[in-house]
Amino acid sequence: MGNIVAHEIGKAYREYPSKWSRFYEWFVPFSRNQFSLNWIVRNISFEIKAGEAVAIVGFNGAGKSTLLKMIAGTLSPTEGTLVANGTVAALLELGMGFHEQFTGRQNVFMAGQLMGYSLPQLKSMMPQIEAFAEIGSYMDKPLRTYSSGMHVRLAFSIATATRPDILIIDEALSVGDAYFQHKSFERIQRFKRQGTTLLIVSHDRHAVESLCDRAILINDGTVESEGNTGKVMDYYHALMGSEENRQIQQDALPDGTYKTISGSNEVSVINVFMLNSGLAKTDTFEVGESVELVVNLKTNVQVEKLIVGFLLKNKYGQEIYGINTHRLERPLTDLEAGKLLSYSFSFSAALGPGNYSVSISLSREDSHVEKSYQWTDRAFLFHVINKSKENFVGCNWLNARATINQK
Repeated sequence: MGNIVAHEIGKAYREYPSKWSRFYEWFVPFSRNQFSLNWIVRNISFEIKAGEAVAIVGFNGAGKSTLLKMIAGTLSPTEGTLVANGTVAALLELGMGFHEQFTGRQNVFMAGQLMGYSLPQLKSMMPQIEAFAEIGSYMDKPLRTYSSGMHVRLAFSIATATRPDILIIDEALSVGDAYFQHKSFERIQRFKRQGTTLLIVSHDRHAVESLCDRAILINDGTVESEGNTGKVMDYYHALMGSEENRQIQQDALPDGTYKTISGSNEVSVINVFMLNSGLAKTDTFEVGESVELVVNLKTNVQVEKLIVGFLLKNKYGQEIYGINTHRLERPLTDLEAGKLLSYSFSFSAALGPGNYSVSISLSREDSHVEKSYQWTDRAFLFHVINKSKENFVGCNWLNARATINQK
């Protein structure tokens, strides 16, 4: 239970040129079809094993929500076959079906019955739903008096009152207060540990890489990339700035990760390396050591403006620190073709012990999405070790000191 198999599924809606065309088709016997099909998704195939956590990513309008609604059973595929084994809980539109004039408690009974629970089941579940939602006396007040955060709390509490075989989440955790987001995230993680299959749509890379085993990128209604979450998210990140003449290349690295290079290639990286405090090239540094990141590059055409930046990530893909020459007020302008440039960024490796990567951005503006000459994920990998500092935990060394006053 909990596995999902999709084979060449597609969903299309009929589009009529006018209201009279629909009328004509209905009432004129043996007339030819008056409609054309607008395909939202098509030729999508994948298999998700029970207990897997998979992210569905893509641009707005790519077809992600349509795909999830078919898996949830609220839409039927126009073509292909789709099988989802087990109980399905879908957080597609939190609060959908709620009635503003009824109380929170009354809405629990209405929404719960739509989800397939019996009245006795809902009565026994009510105390835990109330406890998780934490909306107090508002449970017996009309929904029209609720804030948007209260709506989220109640809807999420109902949808996850029992552990489903398959849990589908469509940006549900992007709303609500920070406290409830953490609480909801913990419940989802517990479901995953207990064997629930997770399908998550999110633009939050941290959430995707923390929860998911792999990812599927939907673009223009089809699967464009599938596999390792880091690889797919890097590809998606590169695609976000996609424009004419842009190239995207992904190469496997020895550690099993992927280097993603994208951009117009009007400016390109020659090499990237790091120097320790003794100005020696290395990929290993001590906590708090002064280091230097060197980026050598070349302009392949005449460039109006150049911004160079770097981004540090930990082994989970979480962004630790990023800066560029726009924010440092050091842009270069009017560069001729064939120009060789060397950039040096100095900083302290005030990081926790572990493995890190450096991504390099060459762009015209502050954001590489607007005009990217070249973006390189994992351009350089390095390690941080702790030999001389106190035995701290976490991804940053803050050099904390304690003062104790006794009276």
